[in-house]
Amino acid sequence: MASPHSPDIRFLRICFLLPICLFILFPPRPVLSQCKKLPVIFNFGDSNSDTGGLVAGLGFPVNLPNGRTFFGRSTGRVADGRLLIDLLCQSLNASFLGPYLDSLGSKFTNGANFAVVGSSTLPKYVPFALHIQVMQFLHFKARTLELFSAGSGHLINDEGFRNALYMIDIGQNDLADSFAKNLSYAQVIRRIPTVIMEIKNAVQAIYDQGGRKFWIHNTGPLGCLPQKLSLVQKKDLDPHGCLSSYNAAAVLFNEGLRHLCQEMRSGLKDATIVYVDIYAIKYDLIANSTKYGFSSPLMACCGYGGPPYNYNIRVTCGQPGYQACNDGSQFISWDGIHYTEAANTIIASKILSMAYSTPRIAFDFFCH
Repeated sequence: MASPHSPDIRFLRICFLLPICLFILFPPRPVLSQCKKLPVIFNFGDSNSDTGGLVAGLGFPVNLPNGRTFFGRSTGRVADGRLLIDLLCQSLNASFLGPYLDSLGSKFTNGANFAVVGSSTLPKYVPFALHIQVMQFLHFKARTLELFSAGSGHLINDEGFRNALYMIDIGQNDLADSFAKNLSYAQVIRRIPTVIMEIKNAVQAIYDQGGRKFWIHNTGPLGCLPQKLSLVQKKDLDPHGCLSSYNAAAVLFNEGLRHLCQEMRSGLKDATIVYVDIYAIKYDLIANSTKYGFSSPLMACCGYGGPPYNYNIRVTCGQPGYQACNDGSQFISWDGIHYTEAANTIIASKILSMAYSTPRIAFDFFCH
């Protein structure tokens, strides 16, 4: 038997360890999009994916320093730069999604974004609840096909709607609003099935209109947001400084959403429904912040009040008196609620790796 110190054994050890070392030093990059046709995407959600709907719909100002990192100006996004949805669109070499409510600047040839800041699933009939966003989509589709039939060019046709990707990223505000109303943890949990049902209804309505490809994000670790940490008086903190009860509610919501996606895969014929674990990605970012190059993972870059959270509800980012960090790339949180472009870039990379998707298929599956 060869000695463990023999040249042959040492060589075999090097051969075994080399790929592991290379993986750590040079992690695999997401495969470039293989889209063979124009990607068409319709998005439904809240401020995590609002590309200007609040400004277009209500005229509500979203001032600098929002937009400073990538755009150099405010674009209606509540972030310093690109949102996760922007980065996912860029992975397909597609244009950014224009907000449905914006009458200028977009011809909606690659889809539309129905997400608006503050949106939730409940109450059901208020702007801009998920139910209303879906109704807006149904109107958009009917009007688009009508104009296409009348000879208007460069519009999405029936095949385009059928092959489009339908993204849903909502639920965070339902949980946050419940806690803000001083409901007990048990009361918050009891509301979750109703929220899940509204998401199911949205998918069913789109499916009934011919949609077959769905991409559904679960909700992130609500209890790690600097805003929540700042506002809650009695803090039940986990080892990483996040609110345990808030995150526990998010985990239960995500479990219900995961079961819903599993159920719909069986019940909706020919549908592809991808469930994406955003919670795991974002919590890992906070728990291992130094590994990713971030400092003060629970502190907002733009806000007021300094450590530990730099959040004051009376002086929020962009309002008179706010203070912004010089380098947003060192921060996970932009304004206490939303993530920085630097954080979103890592989140997008992890999504594109397919490691957090069920089933594990590439983001560009819908446009092959």
